[in-house]
Amino acid sequence: MEIPLYPAKPRPGDRIAVLSPSSGLPGVFPLPYELGLRRLQDDFGLKAVEYPTTRTMGTTPEARAADIHAAFADPDIKAVITSIGGEDQLTVLPHLDRDLLRAHPKPFFGYSDNTNLLLFLRNAGIVGYHGGSVMVGLGRPGALNPLTEASLRAALFTSGEYELTPAGAFGDVDGRWEDPRTFDAEPETEPAGGWIWHNGDRVVDGISWGGNLEIISWLLMADRAVLPVESYAGNVLFLETSEDMPRAEDVYWILRGMGERGLLRQFPALLMGRAKAWSFENPLGPRERDLYRRRQREAVLRALGQYAPDTMAVFDVDLGHTDPQLVVPVGGRVRVDGLTRRITVTY
Repeated sequence: MEIPLYPAKPRPGDRIAVLSPSSGLPGVFPLPYELGLRRLQDDFGLKAVEYPTTRTMGTTPEARAADIHAAFADPDIKAVITSIGGEDQLTVLPHLDRDLLRAHPKPFFGYSDNTNLLLFLRNAGIVGYHGGSVMVGLGRPGALNPLTEASLRAALFTSGEYELTPAGAFGDVDGRWEDPRTFDAEPETEPAGGWIWHNGDRVVDGISWGGNLEIISWLLMADRAVLPVESYAGNVLFLETSEDMPRAEDVYWILRGMGERGLLRQFPALLMGRAKAWSFENPLGPRERDLYRRRQREAVLRALGQYAPDTMAVFDVDLGHTDPQLVVPVGGRVRVDGLTRRITVTY
């Protein structure tokens, strides 16, 4: 793999593309989207530029790829942020022009289904950012979460090391986006128990690879945006799960497949996001949510025990489908210090 390139960062006043490479949900749920756009402008000082598919549901993969190309090729666009995720960005990858994106690198922000494009960019040698979306983090009801804002602001505007901070409280229960009353107050939160360390007796410093676990499983099945396993030797793996709330057994089976492929043992450290344990389809109570998260940790540890017993792991890091949400570079440097219980990323 080529040496990762950190694209130049935008400045307040610059134009930033807002894309929907997966789903055009801004057209279905305008309330969080418009709120996120206002904060992008008022709080971050950036001018949002939309594209033909940004607010349109059911667009073709070719049309979404064309918007990606247009945003990256435009010299007046200084960064790209996604509106939200989805579930079919896998179909966009074959239509992307790697050489075009490599020739016009931009900081790209997204998570969930945007794991597809983040890993595609990583393979092109471009560092992207897992985290940040207009409808979720920026469109959070009531107010921005301070940890989310600090991390996103640092990733957007600054370069260099940034220490991730464990959350003192986190939220898991969402309000309905179609109801204006949802946005009158911040979401309820509950105390966070801090990070949970496994094999935390060493320091690992490496290039990051990972994203949403379900999306990575699809990429592995389709054999897209995944390099030969030896390419990841010494890298730092990070994973998280979505509001689809995969069963602990499914998490184990995906990791088992990665283990059988020889992939898991390449990573001396794993950052595992705090599991999303509530959805409208599966509205678990507090005890059930705790049990869900514990079972997921046990499933991950089971897979590591079989395939990568020496890997250091940190659980309940607020990355991915979490509130707050910490931004993690994809293809950038991550230092996991088990001796001092610190995680430092390079934006």
